Amino acid sequence: MFADFLKRLTQPEPDTLPDADARLALTALLVRIARSDGTFDEGEMATIDRITAERYGLSPFEATALRKEAEQLEAEAPDTVRFTRAIKDAVPHDNRMAVIEDLWKVVLADGERDHAENALLRMVAPMLGINDRDSALARQRVERG
Repeated sequence: MFADFLKRLTQPEPDTLPDADARLALTALLVRIARSDGTFDEGEMATIDRITAERYGLSPFEATALRKEAEQLEAEAPDTVRFTRAIKDAVPHDNRMAVIEDLWKVVLADGERDHAENALLRMVAPMLGINDRDSALARQRVERG
């Protein structure tokens, strides 16, 4: 279903993603981080829906539809390294810092820093061009609310 999209996303030099594709790719990354601990619960889904609704000005129905589509994309997407590097190449740096904050919101959605989610985020942040210090500062901002 997403073969053409994934092919464009993971080509050697991807074009900047159109808004709709960027929304889908970034939401799929949120889903991937949520699923990394082996559970994907209602709280994580609600957090992703809230993030996408706020970020993109979506209604609750539209945010849920985007997440469901992103769940399918995430299931078909290549390994995290290729997927994340493709997002880095296609999304401006300023937007990537906000993505790190959103990823931390998902990791912390249940009030705990699960080891698997934490490890994946520590791997993803540098792939998005965000250093450990800035990622830690993003986490602290999210923890403070």
